[in-house]
Amino acid sequence: MTITTDSFTVRPFTRNCHIIWDEADHVLIGVSPGNSYFSAARITELARWAAPRFTAVDFVYADLHVSAVFAALGHAPEQAARRATKELKAVRRRILGGVEAAGPPGRRIGVRALSEFSGDPVYALLHRRVQHFLVTDEEFRKSCDRMVQQFLAPKLSAGESITSEQRSACLDYIAAELPFFLDTPGILGVPSSVSCYHALMPLTELLYGKGGGLRAARNQGYAVVRPEAPERSVDDDHRARAA
Repeated sequence: MTITTDSFTVRPFTRNCHIIWDEADHVLIGVSPGNSYFSAARITELARWAAPRFTAVDFVYADLHVSAVFAALGHAPEQAARRATKELKAVRRRILGGVEAAGPPGRRIGVRALSEFSGDPVYALLHRRVQHFLVTDEEFRKSCDRMVQQFLAPKLSAGESITSEQRSACLDYIAAELPFFLDTPGILGVPSSVSCYHALMPLTELLYGKGGGLRAARNQGYAVVRPEAPERSVDDDHRARAA
């Protein structure tokens, strides 16, 4: 279920995600601060690629709990706050510059920070659901723990274990992002939406699979979007199963 375009290779996670992709109502491109993948040039490429294909495009960058993560990694509180502020200013500047360099798109391209949605009732409800399932659903909690491990492993010294403070700060950071993987249409008022990232999350299988528990809305899709064609694997058909 891989789609090859002129600039990026797209892999919708399920058949339903592919249908939502074809509807082309809205695409959400999540941007992580401090991630070298999201250079200004990459943002420009993504904007030029997405604008002609979707009715609306939004870049959303994570700006919540960033200083808490730095503090948990050993920075003094003031230093953690300064570093977070510096990184968030840099990522916003890169996104705005990249979108501007893409030229007039003929489509709406939004640039928003996660913190802008803190007062949104739909976002707040979804965030509370995430927090509830972290406490009550073992499968969901284990998947989040794998995301914590994936996020923190490159930042720790060899043999160093994750502390409870680091785990808590990282879970807060992840929980703040998850509403947009659950129901972007509900938050932004669009008919359907595809959340795009350049890699699969450990939570993707759970959120977009069948069954009970915390699951993405039916009109919420997920796709891995990369600038080069991914290698085929024996898991491709499994990942493209019907939702």
